[in-house]
Amino acid sequence: MIMGFIRKFVMPREMDLAAALQEQTSATRKLVHDLHAAYILHDEKAANLIKSDAGETRQIKDKNMKELLDVFIAPYDKESIFRIITQLDWIALSVKHFVVEMDAYHNRVELGEYQDLFELLVEMATLLENGFRQLSGKMLPVIAPIHDKYDLLVERRAQHMARLLDRDDVRLIMIHRDVLSQLKEIAKRMQVTANTLEDMAIKVM
Repeated sequence: MIMGFIRKFVMPREMDLAAALQEQTSATRKLVHDLHAAYILHDEKAANLIKSDAGETRQIKDKNMKELLDVFIAPYDKESIFRIITQLDWIALSVKHFVVEMDAYHNRVELGEYQDLFELLVEMATLLENGFRQLSGKMLPVIAPIHDKYDLLVERRAQHMARLLDRDDVRLIMIHRDVLSQLKEIAKRMQVTANTLEDMAIKVM
């Protein structure tokens, strides 16, 4: 009882970083998977879930940020934790922004031709989640595959853009260009998050 009192009221409070970040990363991964299911597999349930999932990721982000501000002891550099929390939120925001654009176009764009890009996003999100699991297991996260996927996505996006310019409909070209730019933005946010994840791990290993 005495030790419980001391731990609660006297000893500096610690943050369960692994659990907090794992929850946010898993929610972010689910959001990216829902994006693929909604626009490539035409899963209406997934399409409806995206907005609620985005709201959930924002709530988790706010909770993690509050925990970070309140905690006295953290197993990693607080600035790095702040960047990770913020960057995970940026991934979710980028997905949300993609949906906003698609809603504005009233689904006039068929995205099946970009299946390869959506699949790369799914793979990147899964690899990022695995990286956080490795961090919680006191292992150096393997993020090189995330960089490789990002490079491949940028290359394939360029190829899609080149084919796009062969079309005659200028309005359609502009819409597709915006779609491709937003897909790249989601991937870039995951790439940046992976870099910070590696930086966090290196500082303590």
